[in-house]
Amino acid sequence: MIIAIDGHSSCGKSTIAKALAKKLNFTYVDTGAMYRAVTLFCLQNSLITNDVVDETALESRLHEVQISFVKNADVQETYLNGVNVEREIRSMTVAQHVSTVSKIGFVRAFLVKKQQEYGENASVVMDGRDIGTKVFPNADYKFFVTASAEIRAQRRYDELMQKEGKANYEEILENLKQRDYADSTRKESPLKQADDAILVDTSNMTREGQLEWILNKIQ
Repeated sequence: MIIAIDGHSSCGKSTIAKALAKKLNFTYVDTGAMYRAVTLFCLQNSLITNDVVDETALESRLHEVQISFVKNADVQETYLNGVNVEREIRSMTVAQHVSTVSKIGFVRAFLVKKQQEYGENASVVMDGRDIGTKVFPNADYKFFVTASAEIRAQRRYDELMQKEGKANYEEILENLKQRDYADSTRKESPLKQADDAILVDTSNMTREGQLEWILNKIQ
């Protein structure tokens, strides 16, 4: 079985997907982390200048990018070329560039192929921007998660304050709005709700309430 969860940045789709996968004993795949990992690779190798990607250099080196997910103390974390980069890929620096990297056609093709491989031999819950429209258009269940930009920014602010002890709400809100626009208007696999996806507005829902709501739809 394949469950596709798409939606806007910081709307809680990853939290829902993780909880759902754990409840159903499915494999969880965080596609957003994959795009963030490629973005981090670009930053580490000076392939981004003033938010412009050296696409020729990146395409020639994309084969060097190895992304994997490892469970540490029951928490799934992202590894880039064997190194745990979970903290680094969640930084504002990566967030400010990930939309630029993720709109590149050959990057999307590279990662979509890897994402589809996950669903070939296992039941998966996969979240991202184009899972129900591009990666698995025939998924058994599709959900599109959203929430107001202000609520999403507050959630992201609280998360960063808890993890790093510092954050700027206005900066986060502006970044979310920019990413919403970039994700929805890009040429390659733009963010949009699949025709057969179920809309989930989490603005006024607790994490427990979100999980219960989706489970009821599946069951």
